[in-house]
Amino acid sequence: GLKLLAGRMSITDSIVQGMAMGRVFKENAARVNSLDFYHTGEWVVTASDNETVNVYKTTEARLTRTILSKKYGVDLIRFTHQQNNVICASKNHWDESLRYLSLHDNSYLRYFKGHRDKVVSLAMSPVDDSFISASLDNTIRLWDLRVNACQGLLRRTGRSCVSFDAQGVIFACATANNTIKMYDLRSYDQGPFATYHVGYQHNLIWTGMKFSNDGKYILLASAESAIFLIDSFTGDKKQTYSGHVNANESVLEASFSPDAQYVLSGSEDGTIHVWDTQSGDKKAVWGGHVGVVGVVQWNPKSLMCASADQNVVFWTPTTPTTASASAAVTRSSTTGSANSNSSNVPGTNTMATTAVSSGGGTSGAVNPSTTFPATTSASNNSSNHISSQLRGTSNMDED
Repeated sequence: GLKLLAGRMSITDSIVQGMAMGRVFKENAARVNSLDFYHTGEWVVTASDNETVNVYKTTEARLTRTILSKKYGVDLIRFTHQQNNVICASKNHWDESLRYLSLHDNSYLRYFKGHRDKVVSLAMSPVDDSFISASLDNTIRLWDLRVNACQGLLRRTGRSCVSFDAQGVIFACATANNTIKMYDLRSYDQGPFATYHVGYQHNLIWTGMKFSNDGKYILLASAESAIFLIDSFTGDKKQTYSGHVNANESVLEASFSPDAQYVLSGSEDGTIHVWDTQSGDKKAVWGGHVGVVGVVQWNPKSLMCASADQNVVFWTPTTPTTASASAAVTRSSTTGSANSNSSNVPGTNTMATTAVSSGGGTSGAVNPSTTFPATTSASNNSSNHISSQLRGTSNMDED
């Protein structure tokens, strides 16, 4: 089983600085636009601009399923509380519905219609079937997986981002004029219970928002080379992280580590930057991608990261940890692969695990005790710029 980070292993500077590419998956023919881990950390799902959904098993470092969705396109993919079900946004010119998709049989379970322009932010409740979406149509909508109709509506001008706290009681909206509005889900119709202003030299375009697992902080990504740490109780700006490249207003995901001790972000130059959350000091820069790293996340339960430009990369520590005897990470100079589209990286660590299936051909499986999640999205010739994201171009099949 997965080794929980809490109480068993702390993420340290040496671990962060020793992360390396453990597995590279090359099956995507276009930029990966979104990625999400299942809450157990055992699965990760990606969506790409070639209308493809891929599902990977992190504990074996292998691709397990590919779903083609040509009619509507797919973006902002998120797991629900069932590992075989996801929600996602459309990515085309003519239909902005949200979709509830079964990965098991590639069928749509429900459609959520209401938005009239591109959906740019989507957040699933961590505790129930509620979810929130924000669109360029200047609305934020609340939904329930069990009901087609919109359950609530907020009007906000400009591009907004939304996120739930870890308890699923509070949700936040980052909106125009560098403003954050905090709502209680049980009484959102009465307006925000708090409004914060993020001090900056000019108005920012928000591209991403996340709460830390302990609920103390909000991480705000922008269309510039600036990421902000906000105290969720007071609204104070605690840190500004910079140094990554975002000259073209790309949508670059920023994420907390599970213990909220580190912040990481993708970059347009193919690198991933890691900062100490509290001090703001940069602790590491991971290199290896060729395109814009648009998505990056930490595995919620283990020392492993996933990132993507066009290729999906699993990152793991290069040295053994003390979590358990089975948490050994070995270095390999081989290029063994599960198939022709995935490979271990020569000279970098591969992940040892007792769960490797000889029949599956997975020679570089991830040991869940020593893995981190990070995701990268974008290729050299395909990046997710704000200017180009006003309208998507992919399509998705309706089954």
